[in-house]
Amino acid sequence: MKKILLCLFLYTWLGTSAQQSCPVIPLPASFTKTTGSFQLTDQTSIQVNQSVLEPLAHYLQKELLKYKGLSLRIEEGQRSSVIVLNLSPKKTIKAEEYQLEMNARNISISASTTDGLFNGISTLLQLIRQSAGQSIECWKITDAPKYGWRGLMLDESRYFFGKEKVKQLLDWMAFYKLNRFHWHLTDQPGWRLDIKKYPKLALIGGIGNYFNPYAPAKYYSQEDIAELVLYAAERHIQIIPEIDMPGHATAANMAYPEYSGGGTDKYAEFTFNPGKEGTYQYLTNILKETDVLFPSQMIHIGGDEVAFGNKKWNTNADVQHLMKTMGLKDLKAVEHYFIKRMADSLTKLNNKVLAWDEVTEANLAPKNTLVFWWRHDQPEVLKTALDKGFSVVLTPRIPLYFDFVQDSTAVSGRRWKAGEYSPIEKVYYFSHEQVTETAHHEKNIMGIQACLWTETVNSSQRLDYLLFPRITALAEAAWTTDNKKNFNDFQLRLNTHLEYFKAAGIYYYNGKKSNPEPLPKKISVSYID
Repeated sequence: MKKILLCLFLYTWLGTSAQQSCPVIPLPASFTKTTGSFQLTDQTSIQVNQSVLEPLAHYLQKELLKYKGLSLRIEEGQRSSVIVLNLSPKKTIKAEEYQLEMNARNISISASTTDGLFNGISTLLQLIRQSAGQSIECWKITDAPKYGWRGLMLDESRYFFGKEKVKQLLDWMAFYKLNRFHWHLTDQPGWRLDIKKYPKLALIGGIGNYFNPYAPAKYYSQEDIAELVLYAAERHIQIIPEIDMPGHATAANMAYPEYSGGGTDKYAEFTFNPGKEGTYQYLTNILKETDVLFPSQMIHIGGDEVAFGNKKWNTNADVQHLMKTMGLKDLKAVEHYFIKRMADSLTKLNNKVLAWDEVTEANLAPKNTLVFWWRHDQPEVLKTALDKGFSVVLTPRIPLYFDFVQDSTAVSGRRWKAGEYSPIEKVYYFSHEQVTETAHHEKNIMGIQACLWTETVNSSQRLDYLLFPRITALAEAAWTTDNKKNFNDFQLRLNTHLEYFKAAGIYYYNGKKSNPEPLPKKISVSYID
């Protein structure tokens, strides 16, 4: 009898929680359900108060046509049924904050920036999609994100998915208010970016992937890049490319071996040659084209795991001459010299320098550098970065590397040394407050980012399985303040979103045999990240 009463209590409590909560992911900062409902029909129009907002109105038009089959007009003048987008210069509104007010006659979204208005549109679209018919329940919402950087990284060096899959990911990112797409385009298995000055990078470096070193070359043309950058911009997402250096350079060195610094038996031709002056001009030319292709004014240069394959620097005549000339005492000093020179090249291109946390010890200017802390087992590296004044994005392997498995029964995928992995609940509750090293450095924490490395991914189905529904937990971790989080309530809201995934053909993880884990078939390749 006690068990029955407990179950009834939990059922009632969860049901009440769901009724009180706003059915949106990520959960807004402040929300109140108001009386009445808004009737969304073909007679509804979209009104903007400035011409600069017309692209936002057009985006809303297209989404409503896609999901509701409605063709709304953009027009001036008040109607009885109108969605108003209002750009307001109020100084009290934060950069990405928005206000959504609904009643039976109109819907108003106000913000001080177009980013804020887009966030409001994303919330409205979720509310509309959850309505079965034309009647939309009314809400009053004031909302702003916890973090400015809400990121997702996709590794396409190890496996190439193509622009339609990338567009699909950008759509879901926009739906959940994620705003930074970090694109890992170069590494040991393949080079995926067309560089006009060095065409062999794509044509030769693009051959193979992590599973099959002989797969035909696959890469993004510069026309593809332009298309995807515009697609992301329409969704208020910045794309940040990564050109890995001085390690993880094998694919590039297959194309232009004259710039190779060698490697090891396990990591062949792993590095660029830091002792050859031509290497710096070669890589700067690559960065110049990359800068033109990506308007974010941010380029990630990797800078990680160089020691995996820099053994030949010990006997390379160019490197040894550099060490003697510049007074560099060891290979770590050579690595830092290289990083500093390439960072200076990026600075001259008016780009922010982005890199993994190994560069914390390099002599980089904190004001122009963004460090990505990924080694969760080395919190002292994070502390050093923050103490030096670097801005930091938190992307720890546990729980934000999505190539780590999500439950104990998974067959393929990574686990940490003690068998630790990344279930959705751990992703959901992640916050900088959990990391003691961030205390008193809150202003330097730019945000959080999940990374999907693809050593175990060779199909869109497996990509979906690892990303969905953890992307929703990532979104709420990045947006919603800790005191608003409730995993039980989140799960109730998530149920509707699982139906969205199913309708979109997303092969999502559900912990059930109905969606068994898709396993990759791997051809033996010597690589580890």
